[in-house]
Amino acid sequence: MNILTKILRVLWIPEYRAAFLRMRVAASTEHDAILEGLDLDTVVDIGANRGQFALCARRLYPAARIISFEPLAGPAGTWRSVFKGDARASLIQAAVGEQSGQAQMHVARWDGSSSLLPIGPAQQDHFPLTSEARRESVTTVRLSERLGAAELAGRALLKLDVQGFELSTLRGCEDLLPLFRYVYVEASFIELYTGQALAGEVVSHLLSRGWRLACVANPSYGKSAKPIQADFLFERT
Repeated sequence: MNILTKILRVLWIPEYRAAFLRMRVAASTEHDAILEGLDLDTVVDIGANRGQFALCARRLYPAARIISFEPLAGPAGTWRSVFKGDARASLIQAAVGEQSGQAQMHVARWDGSSSLLPIGPAQQDHFPLTSEARRESVTTVRLSERLGAAELAGRALLKLDVQGFELSTLRGCEDLLPLFRYVYVEASFIELYTGQALAGEVVSHLLSRGWRLACVANPSYGKSAKPIQADFLFERT
């Protein structure tokens, strides 16, 4: 979806338009076609930023419970403003990883590209506004430290947008992963963040645990003629 199409869709759909005009948060409309028809009861949104993905989930599934994780203070504050008054949406200000504690987040100029991994040369080359601006100490948790089986009843989706930290985040979700029906994860074909697992490793990790790759969507090219990252939807077999 190109940027003009996305802007027009944000302005056309009332729920998206309201969030954009009130808080300047543009819903991630490229996910609409992927989420539609999954019949979700719960969405766990890891790497929520300002609630761009959660807005899509809420429009498509008005009764679903949305549990977002966002470690950065600024975006987390905006998320809370966007979903103020939504009793079925909540935010936990933390990153999900293999260990609980504190870590340094590499905060990008465009903070949606921030990561617990150092921002690599390829990321800065393909997406020039994503060089490191500063660092911020954030809380890290394992998913099972904040959620239990009761919160994941019904058809649950686990969404990850964690900028190269996908494999560590999945390992931090390992205890609860069998309770999800879907996993939706962004992964990269080239190293954008130093030391990250590439898409092949992320796919292999989930396939080996009984997941089926159902869809590859939203390829991103940067300056390349070939896709350098994409979104992967997995379904529990």
